[in-house]
Parts: sequence; C-alpha cells; structure tokens
Amino acid sequence: MAKSAKEFNIYDYVTNTILAALEAGTVPWRQCWTGESLGVPLPLRATGEAYRGINVLMLWVQAHEKGYCSPTWMTYKQARDLGGQVRKGEKSTTVVKYGTYEAKGEVEGRDGDEGQTRAYARAYRVFNVEQIDGLAEPFYRKAEAPRDLGTEADPALEDWFDRLGIGIDTSEDPRAYYRPSTDRIHMPPIATFESASQFYGVLAHESAHATKAPHRLDRKHTGLSAERYCKEEVVAELTAALVATRLGIETHYDQNAAYLQHWIDAMKADNRAVIKAASMAQAACDWMFETAGELSLPVAAQIAA
Repeated sequence: MAKSAKEFNIYDYVTNTILAALEAGTVPWRQCWTGESLGVPLPLRATGEAYRGINVLMLWVQAHEKGYCSPTWMTYKQARDLGGQVRKGEKSTTVVKYGTYEAKGEVEGRDGDEGQTRAYARAYRVFNVEQIDGLAEPFYRKAEAPRDLGTEADPALEDWFDRLGIGIDTSEDPRAYYRPSTDRIHMPPIATFESASQFYGVLAHESAHATKAPHRLDRKHTGLSAERYCKEEVVAELTAALVATRLGIETHYDQNAAYLQHWIDAMKADNRAVIKAASMAQAACDWMFETAGELSLPVAAQIAA
C-alpha cells in the first residue's frame, strides 16, 4: 500500500527535529541530565504511563529546549478534562502514535489484501504540564535528580547487572567493550572512572551491545561495515540512556564530530533511521528489565528516597 503524504510528513518531522538538535551540537538522548533539565526522567503520559521509543527522544528534545523539569505531558483535551487550561500562546509538541489496522477489501487495485494487518503512524500534539494551569498539585511535581553514587561500587546496581546474566571481566586494560566471540563485557576497574555513575553508564552501554547476540535479540543492521557499526553505537547509546534513566543514574559519553556527522548523514539518507534506532533501543531496554527486573534499592536508600 502506498504511503500517504501525511505519513511521510510524520517521519520527516521526527527526523528533522532530531537532526536540528544534532546539527546544533546537542545530543538529544543526553540532554535530560544537563542544564536546566537536570533529572528529567522518562516522559510520562497523563495516566502516569511512560512514553516509549522515538517519543522519548522527541519529548526530551523539547524538555531541554524549553527548560521543562516536569516529566508529564498531555493533550489539550486531557488537560481540560482534568480541570486544567493550556495557557494562551503556548505551543504544542508533536508525538507519534503507532498502531495497526486490518485491511478491508481491495487496496489500490490489488486483490487479496483483505484481512491483512497493516501498520500506521499518526501525529498528535501534547503539552507539558508546565504549560498548563489549574491541574491537581501532583501533576506539577519536579523530577528527582539522579542518585549520587559517589565513587565506589553500588551493591544494588551490581546485583541488577549480575541478573542480566552477561559475563563481565575486569582488568587494568582501560577499554570498555563487548566481545561477541566470547559473549562477554570487559570493563576497567570502577576506581579508574571519575564517578560510579560514569562506570554504570558505560556498563549499560556495553550491556546494550550484548543484547544484539543471536540468543538474545539477534539485532542486525544494514549497510557497509562502518555504517552498521555507527548504527549499533547509536542503538547502544539510546538504550543506555533509557536504562540509566530508569535506574536513576547519569550517563557520560564523549562523541567526536565525525561520529555525529556520520549519524546525521545516515538520517538524511533515511528518514526512518532514528525511528528504527529508537525502536531497537526500546526493545533492548525492555529485554534488560524483563531479564533483571526492577532495581532493588537497599532499605536505607528507600527510606532516604
């Protein structure tokens, strides 16, 4: 079935939004922990349910650009139904709803399509609660900043990563990497990192790479070797951002201009590239939490929280 102009516009809009941030030197999936947006967690719907996939990036971009610290977003109608009112002059943010429908009858001259399930993407608009007056006080809560992990190993996080079942080797080798041939991660000692949160952020990144193994998600990329490498690195970074946010820790990455330019070029060549990467990252994050469960904080930490 040919794609409608509206559908193409949705993919172009998403791609152009992320491209604009990248070309301005902003990496959208890292901005939730810097500047005025410190501590913004996964964006939430009015129901408290977390957004997923590309919508996380889209809302992180807006939270960073506008300085929103609240994680909750809702449609104009939802705000009105909850007793609120979007302030005059406030601009909405576009997010994407994905779904499926069952084809009925002949489609564009082709027989045999009836009963087939087809996917669709539809844009809709939301507002951050900081753009809305009159909502109940709980909606205006600010996001909590990531936990201060100090510079030593955190027992709860150690246990969580152990539950993934991915082997981890530690040596004085300063490199962090996942080796597919042995299905093991190598990490430098935690004491060699500036902070424990940096260590666990990198470990989340390498663990994300491990999810591509055939006996896990069997993730594959298209293109030449360098292009496949770049795509996998972006998926791993997006996954680490999602995982770290859910675990309440910061991530730290150093990316050079050539790396970002390669990804910018890939997005310009394929307006679905970033959406595919976000979908893969969401699947990897889901696998990690389905395998390890939620983070079990020590009793003392729960009391402090």
